[in-house]
Amino acid sequence: MTLNPIRHFDPIGVVMFALAGFGWAKPVPVNPNNFKNYKWGSFWTSAAGVIVNYITAFLFCPLLALVHMYVLPEVKGTYAYYFLDTFFWTMLLSSLSFCVFNLLPFYPLDGFRMVDAFNKRRGNVFWFLYKYGRFILLGLILVHWLASMVPMLAVVDVLGYVMEYVVNLFSMPITAFWEWIFELFGKRIHFQLF
Repeated sequence: MTLNPIRHFDPIGVVMFALAGFGWAKPVPVNPNNFKNYKWGSFWTSAAGVIVNYITAFLFCPLLALVHMYVLPEVKGTYAYYFLDTFFWTMLLSSLSFCVFNLLPFYPLDGFRMVDAFNKRRGNVFWFLYKYGRFILLGLILVHWLASMVPMLAVVDVLGYVMEYVVNLFSMPITAFWEWIFELFGKRIHFQLF
């Protein structure tokens, strides 16, 4: 156990994150024998990262609104303007994207492990995803990366379509909640993520 982020870096995951915008860290070792209830322990351990990413997006949403209302008008045209605008948008969208990406049901992502926690009947689909999930995932990431460089490939960018649709879907409760809160205080704000 360490809080040193360097110990959690996976070299290939870092390179993929830098090149394609999707990456991963070294998995945290978990001993399922320590769980009182294996299914729920495995499920909540896998869900923890997804939940933290969603909470992070939930917290950055009002911060983004406050920065846009009170800070950015004061620093318009400066480097601080571009830095703050980019930083808060990136934190919000990255947190939502990590949340959604980790829910994909491909091994070794958390989505696969969450399904695995309650899956008693491990049929052909389960073993196929277990054996080839990482390769499918790398292929989807590669196609997404190529589609960002060659617009004609956008037609086959399945990962891009899924990510944009589900991130937008997951953002709706967050933005609706904070728009309602701001409206209670007499501030009208509308979040447009895409």
